[in-house]
Amino acid sequence: MAFSTRTYEQPARAVATHRVLRNTYMLLGLSMIPTVIGAFIGLSMDFSFMAEHPIMGSIAMIAVMFGLLWAVQANRDSGLGVVLMLAFTGVMGVFLGPILQVALGLANGSQIIGLAAGGTGIIFLTLATIATTSKRDFSFMGNFLMIGLVLLIVASLANLFFQIPALALTLSGVAVLLFSGFLLFDISRIVNGGETNYVMATLAVYLDIYNIFVNLLQLLMAFMGERD
Repeated sequence: MAFSTRTYEQPARAVATHRVLRNTYMLLGLSMIPTVIGAFIGLSMDFSFMAEHPIMGSIAMIAVMFGLLWAVQANRDSGLGVVLMLAFTGVMGVFLGPILQVALGLANGSQIIGLAAGGTGIIFLTLATIATTSKRDFSFMGNFLMIGLVLLIVASLANLFFQIPALALTLSGVAVLLFSGFLLFDISRIVNGGETNYVMATLAVYLDIYNIFVNLLQLLMAFMGERD
């Protein structure tokens, strides 16, 4: 009887995991729509306050972001969670406004944005394929990634005061690698049944992709940007 129970449990678990992964990718694709709309809105906004007061501007953005993150998490088991998730991605699109404005101020800004988007897509497809097709469980990376994230946040906050360009570029490079690791980790968790809520799974993967794109864009602007 025990053998029979396990036989039935495994297919059921596989079906549930497949459903979470499918819903995650569907919601992730849908979330790109408000992100793009928000980015176009952000392009037309005046962010001079953030340029004049970078610390206060960063604090305000973090407060809004964490408020929405809390709201999504609190409603993750209801349809409202999906709505809040899409609202969150729209706001994150608006937050892309300042860096996109700087990028488009370059002679080859449009090409650089396209390269950053394409590079992010390649990273996502590659790591998603590895996590989905590989039988390896990447959960062992969790502690290392969290330590790396804490150190990255501390260094980034410190650089708000010191404004060292070389350090900013170094942190962007580290961030691309770190969030690529998180992307592999988060998709692996879904595949191996560690995350069963597709709203939270989508949120984690979206943030990974978002941070990879932003930091990759910063690196490309620094090394490839052509000023008029």
